[in-house]
Amino acid sequence: MARFTVQVNGNRLAVESPPDRPLLDVLREDFGLTGTKYGCGEGQCRACTVLVDGQPTASCLTPISSVDGTSVTTIEGLAPGDQLTALQQAFIDMDGAQCGYCTAGMIVEATALLKRNRKPSRSEIVDAMNPHLCRCCGYRNILASVELGARASEASDA
Repeated sequence: MARFTVQVNGNRLAVESPPDRPLLDVLREDFGLTGTKYGCGEGQCRACTVLVDGQPTASCLTPISSVDGTSVTTIEGLAPGDQLTALQQAFIDMDGAQCGYCTAGMIVEATALLKRNRKPSRSEIVDAMNPHLCRCCGYRNILASVELGARASEASDA
């Protein structure tokens, strides 16, 4: 066991944990942040995506020891309070979430994309979202959600 400190959604949190314990488990079990989902446990579905220092990361494969001292953002940390981001609202408006299980990871990934590129092309969105699996096969609505979220984010910045 060791002590690790992580800035999670703007809050400095500490945990005693084995160094190889997955970040996903710490987020859900120790910090009570259940928006990040366990999908496959192998980094293949990306339902567990969080941002580590702004970079999309599969939290099921990331040991807590590797994020000691970093900043982690989960789906819960993307918007202040009960307010949704333009991207989150776009997922609602465009029915980008069917069962909703994969949605948090997709929104986190798309958020990172839009921070890197305010006006991504359709192919850039597809490339960014490609690692994510949706068991409901709602890919068209997910793509439309990210496109609308990009336009809405751009409009709100103007």
